[in-house]
Amino acid sequence: MSLPKFTDILSLSNVEISEAIIETESKLFNLRFKKATRQNLKSHEIKYTKRHLAHLKTLLTLRLENVEQTDEINN
Repeated sequence: MSLPKFTDILSLSNVEISEAIIETESKLFNLRFKKATRQNLKSHEIKYTKRHLAHLKTLLTLRLENVEQTDEINN
């Protein structure tokens, strides 16, 4: 499993990004739960999932800031 690139998620819509954030948070919860209960897991998956979640949240935040700025300019 390789880390997805930031450019791969640029083409997603805001709704798709929000859904991906929810899915990624759920995956991260499950990975942390596996770690706590000492089940088999690949430890690098936690790092990759956290980084992917950060990419998604950053992109969504940037898009929402752009929308707010354009609204302020138009008013």
